[in-house]
Amino acid sequence: MPVSPARAVAFDILLRVEEQDAYASELLHSERCSDLSPLDQSLATELVMGVLRWRSTIDDAIAAVSAQNLARLDPEVLTALRLGAYQLGWLDRVPARAAIYESVELVKRARKRSAAPFANAILRKLADRPDRIHGHEQTLLTSADPQSIAKGSAHPLWLVERWAEQFGIEVAARISAFDQEQPVTSIRPRDSAAEFELRAESIELAPGALLTSARRVQAGDVTKTKPYTDRRIAIQDEASQLVGALVGKGSRILDCCAAPGGKTWSIADRNPDATVLAVELHARRAELVRKRVAANVQVITGDIRELPTGDLFDRVLVDVPCSGTGTIARNPEIKWRLRPEDLADLRARQTQILQAAARHLAPGGKLVYSTCSLEREEDESVLEDVLNLDSSLRLLDAKSELEQLQSAGELAADFSPESAIQGSYLRTIPGVHPTDGFFVAMLRKKV
Repeated sequence: MPVSPARAVAFDILLRVEEQDAYASELLHSERCSDLSPLDQSLATELVMGVLRWRSTIDDAIAAVSAQNLARLDPEVLTALRLGAYQLGWLDRVPARAAIYESVELVKRARKRSAAPFANAILRKLADRPDRIHGHEQTLLTSADPQSIAKGSAHPLWLVERWAEQFGIEVAARISAFDQEQPVTSIRPRDSAAEFELRAESIELAPGALLTSARRVQAGDVTKTKPYTDRRIAIQDEASQLVGALVGKGSRILDCCAAPGGKTWSIADRNPDATVLAVELHARRAELVRKRVAANVQVITGDIRELPTGDLFDRVLVDVPCSGTGTIARNPEIKWRLRPEDLADLRARQTQILQAAARHLAPGGKLVYSTCSLEREEDESVLEDVLNLDSSLRLLDAKSELEQLQSAGELAADFSPESAIQGSYLRTIPGVHPTDGFFVAMLRKKV
């Protein structure tokens, strides 16, 4: 009997994430998954994201019943064991015999037949003692120390320790708990009729948590609807939408690190008469931006640090490549991939990008620097570095900028701007806010 399509796809995706540093969310929306039935798509997503969210808990359970060191197992064998263990520990609707049988078949499918008896024995031991895998039921918010939070939420200890030091232990627990849940899908309707049509197609929507223009999907798959196919809605986290709103209105706008294009599209929609230049380093990702954005956007492939134009812009967005620790709920592989030493390298690169972008800002123009990182090295430290090096820039007060949006009726009634203010900066925190974690700083070029 062949392995089910959902499990086969989940296995292949997890292997690519492990061996090629691929991103699961991109692979789950690839052509390979589009051939699956809706039911199989749902199961494949559950398996991939579940294994990545709870990987350390799963590995601890496997190690407890294995005589072999997990580091010595072939990646294919360990991946199949993780898939089986996740189903045994988390998916009550999946019979244990099916989880075991199909995981062993995945080992054989990967041409590791000699390891099939070993995999079968490990999974049967776990099925006999399901309590070994049920550490995820711990209540994180009652945890009093980083080690308990890290273990209970399947996070690296060093990350939780950093968050506890920066935000306090309770917020660190909230972030960690938020990362383990499926995040809400938020959309940006591009015309007034799109929302009505979505509801007519049985999509349940709720008002935005941060922005009056946003909607949160309560039920239904918007990707199967006509407004989505017609590009009349954009799937975009609300914190990301807020970044676009803070860029504001301009006549010449530069987006320095444009892919995947959500913010570029948002900015172009807010400025239909403006000239928008979107720069992306990687050719493949630049092509993705071209397919998404509006007609008033010119996309070029290049490095903003070597941009072959002396043009000046009255609005500049610098949404830099970053660690992504504010998006772990959507990209759980980040917590297993990132290393503490990576942050210094990211900081150096981000500082160079921000310095280069500032050279293209016209006198009196506004620059928005943003990351989806929770880490100080990528956020406050980068701003401090650049402000010390460039006396032509001054830091704007984020509270004042948010209050302008509030006065214009753009902020949701239940959103308190003060909750997202840290000094002169804006920060959304997963678990404190129902969004991805974003850091935003705004600068003005002196006249």
